[in-house]
Amino acid sequence: MTRYLIERVWDPMEEEQMSAVGPRSKQILTQNEKFSPVVWEHSHTVMDEEGQLKSYCVYSSPNADLIREHARMLGDHHIAHIYEIGGDISPDDFD
Repeated sequence: MTRYLIERVWDPMEEEQMSAVGPRSKQILTQNEKFSPVVWEHSHTVMDEEGQLKSYCVYSSPNADLIREHARMLGDHHIAHIYEIGGDISPDDFD
């Protein structure tokens, strides 16, 4: 299955709104059969230099269109970039 890194830029929101995003994302993935092959692996959230909240999420999916559709349903953000992951490395790979 192809893996993707998704850069999301979030709309301004209160902390309690942001804490509801993860459960809502998971609910969309688990309650809609068309998303059954999509796997949310993990995400990193950051604040950029201008104070804009962003997240970098790793998903496995048969295609990027399912990721875009999931994002539309999730709302409150836009996708800045979707990158196809070519591979993973870690410091342990160089022992």
